[in-house]
Amino acid sequence: MSEQNPSTKDDQWRSRLTPEQYAVCRCSATEPPFSGKWYWHKAAGTYICVACRAKLFASEAKYDSGSGWPSYFQPISRAAVSVLQDESHGMRRTEVRCAGCDSHLGHVFPDGPKPTGLRYCINSVALDFLPIA
Repeated sequence: MSEQNPSTKDDQWRSRLTPEQYAVCRCSATEPPFSGKWYWHKAAGTYICVACRAKLFASEAKYDSGSGWPSYFQPISRAAVSVLQDESHGMRRTEVRCAGCDSHLGHVFPDGPKPTGLRYCINSVALDFLPIA
């Protein structure tokens, strides 16, 4: 089986995602603070990756960090996300990506609440939501 041409895969992402979703998920952009549809959202359910539909965060882990982006103190499982060092924009941060499709989600910081002390600061545009039925 041959490798897929990277430009073909990029075209597939562009056709599946809105321009805003593509900019965040595939190009590591960041939505403006306090602008995302999930920032004030409080319903019970699961936040999923907008690109591949993988389960990422449970609503029980969501909290108001005041940062302007939806924040969670832990992912739904350790295997749901991957992290890597991000030294872009003259800063040292830890980037959070969807483990399923490698989409950029946001960043994680060590200033969150108990029990983890972590703040997963995630772009709303990278998420969708499945309510509890």
